[in-house]
Amino acid sequence: MEKIVSLCKRRGFIFQSSGIYGGLGSVWDYGPLGVELKRNVKEAWWRSNVYERDDMEGMDAAILMNSAVWMASGHVTSFEDTLVDCRNCNKRLKAENVSRKVCPECGGELTEARQFNLMLKTHLGPIEDETSLTYLRPETAQGIFVNFLNVVNASRRKLPFGIAQVGKAFRNEVTTGNLTFRSREFEQMEIEYFVKPGTDEEWYEKWIEERFGWYLKFGIRKENLRKRPHEKKELAHYAKACTDIEYKFPFSTKGRSTDDGNWSELEGIANRTDFDLKQHMRLSGKDLQYFNEETKERYIPYVIEPSGGVDRSVLAFLADSYREEEVKGEKRAVLSLNKKLTPIKVAVFPLLRNRPDIVKLAKEITGDMRSHWRVMYDDTASIGRLYRRQDEIGTPYCITVDVDSLSDKKVTVRDRDTMKQDRVAVAKIKEYLINKFSE
Repeated sequence: MEKIVSLCKRRGFIFQSSGIYGGLGSVWDYGPLGVELKRNVKEAWWRSNVYERDDMEGMDAAILMNSAVWMASGHVTSFEDTLVDCRNCNKRLKAENVSRKVCPECGGELTEARQFNLMLKTHLGPIEDETSLTYLRPETAQGIFVNFLNVVNASRRKLPFGIAQVGKAFRNEVTTGNLTFRSREFEQMEIEYFVKPGTDEEWYEKWIEERFGWYLKFGIRKENLRKRPHEKKELAHYAKACTDIEYKFPFSTKGRSTDDGNWSELEGIANRTDFDLKQHMRLSGKDLQYFNEETKERYIPYVIEPSGGVDRSVLAFLADSYREEEVKGEKRAVLSLNKKLTPIKVAVFPLLRNRPDIVKLAKEITGDMRSHWRVMYDDTASIGRLYRRQDEIGTPYCITVDVDSLSDKKVTVRDRDTMKQDRVAVAKIKEYLINKFSE
């Protein structure tokens, strides 16, 4: 994990937020490469779940909502962790992570357990009192539930169908760590899939398989991915069933490094039944039932919720794709990311930066490809070192313009994974790369 953290900071994937002021606990900024990777993960998720399906709509609900929403959902009264403190080293811990009544770090005595609400509060308007109190949303789901009928009426959708959303959420976590694995500001990719009661178990199983397959499709190795159904005692108050898709991260969620990694949640698929819509009906007084025009039935839909974390997904893709190998006596670090996810798709180098004619052609090629892909031009080191830089950030293809390119109108295209080099006509570069990216 230390190598992943070092890579992220050194190459501009992830920085500590407010770093020049000492940072802010478990809040992170995405740098130039990180923002591209994160954007590509979200875009891949959106394309798979919205554009490539005929039963999905998208929306973007506000972060701030009427506090009554959180009363209805149960977050105000029940969204809590139980925490304990060590009287000796002052470490704060989740009670559920402490198997004995002593501190796992120093063996010191622990305080009595107490409840701690995870929602972050703020006030709207100039007066700070109970009437202006609101919360930074701890999940994106409730924005979908309160807009259920709006979407049905606007889109004329019939069940079953889903509403997808990608957005920020905030939780005042007791224990954080392992880079972006658990942080206080994070981004979710959530679907609320509305179905007729009685068909929920079938759709629940379908969505487990659908979401598991998505991670495999985009490069997560099967041996590092598993499904873990929740035991009854683990289920949230709203859930009839829940299965976590877990990834074998190269760290322990309790903060200790392990050789075999630690299985931790990447995404959860829950059968939320009709809990949320029923709660919002009860507290708002609005009728949120679905009316089937054909059968004349009226009922509250059941909901299947696939809920994944953008930040955890980014971290999993980074961890799973990083490898080191020896090539001709030298170490090569490679991010073998799926081509659709890589921050930079193509890098272009002039072999000789002191030759204006070579530099000119290299820059023309760079400019010509920018309308298709995220392209990087670099002439700041030797070719060998430039290749290693691009391998380390996952760039699938590197193009080198050399002296011969001026006469034969061809360039060298190098593959990240095989290191194989092809000589390609300048006029055919786009066609060549389009074919490569579609493989």
